[in-house]
Amino acid sequence: MDALDAKYPFFATAREAVADAAVSLPELVAADAPAVERARERVERALMDGTVASESGAFPAESEYDAQAELLSYPIARILVSLLDSQPAIEKYAAAEAATAIDRIREDLATDDELRSMSTPTVALDDVLAEFDLADAVRPEPPRPSVGAGGGAAATGAGTGRGDAGRDPEHYWIAVGPYLRLTSPSWGESWRLVNRALADGEVRVSREELLDALEAAVEDRVCEGLPFELAAGEGIAAELESGVADLKRLLSERTYAGPVDVVAPALFPPCMRNLIEKAERGTDLSPPESFALMAFLVGIGMSPDEVVAFCADTSLDAEGIRYQTEYLSDDRGSQYPPPTCETLANYGICHNEEDHMQVAADPLAYYEQRVDEADEITDWREENATATEAESE
Repeated sequence: MDALDAKYPFFATAREAVADAAVSLPELVAADAPAVERARERVERALMDGTVASESGAFPAESEYDAQAELLSYPIARILVSLLDSQPAIEKYAAAEAATAIDRIREDLATDDELRSMSTPTVALDDVLAEFDLADAVRPEPPRPSVGAGGGAAATGAGTGRGDAGRDPEHYWIAVGPYLRLTSPSWGESWRLVNRALADGEVRVSREELLDALEAAVEDRVCEGLPFELAAGEGIAAELESGVADLKRLLSERTYAGPVDVVAPALFPPCMRNLIEKAERGTDLSPPESFALMAFLVGIGMSPDEVVAFCADTSLDAEGIRYQTEYLSDDRGSQYPPPTCETLANYGICHNEEDHMQVAADPLAYYEQRVDEADEITDWREENATATEAESE
């Protein structure tokens, strides 16, 4: 097993590496091997943060797990997410695996050729296209000839698939069939075929758009075969039962009426006010704390931009806020509502102030009740807009 297999565990070569190793997954799980803990982290981070990267650092040098544990964590993670018995969980997990993979692919493509020839495990774009049977369906757009000193056209790498001065091409042409299979009009008007340059059965895409399509290909592959058919309470399912229970408590699947769509911080639940005050003091929030707060703010109807503005004077990083809130407020219908009070209590976030669990089982329900009971409410959005206008005058 090498680092590249661990980096892209859904590649065919990685699956072959697992098979060749003849490792017993049930025995690994029974022994609670490092791959099992990494698998739990993989699923938890996928569902909470939209990434499967190890929290200890970037892959591979800063990871505390070796290549074998990293690779074997992938099939175990697939078993874990299957045992959650939730299609939204599968969708979130697959999306996180795909997003992490594309981030790594972007880093690989940006790697200098000299480093690529050394020990750094990287893939080239041709490798990724071949992995998904797209080698014959995608071609780089030939570079435009530059004008030479004598006024004639100078060659700039034609036939090499690279642009001027060795740069990667900015545009590609992809066959219509794969384009329609990997993209969706729901991504925006620009993705609709009628708004695309189309010639000889090929669609013109930018380099970034091609990577977006490849991300969809990764997501489709991760979803293949999920969920597994596993008998609860037997074999590997029984060994993973406690880990699955922890994930279910964390995610607290349930339904609620919808966003209140009013931002009144004075009416927030005590646990959310405590987290905000902690961040305002400059203290970093733990991942469960950050997830709980972001999920609550999104749950009451705040947009990513509003959450960034709301948390501007806190320890929370604006880029991290935007990433997590956009992930939580996606339009695929697979997001999870904020955790219940019971789950938050397990993480030491909720302390059941004023015995509020007797009247509200979760922060959103508590907030909805406070809003309904309030005689007069001033929305933070209005106050923020007024302050912004005053500063601009």
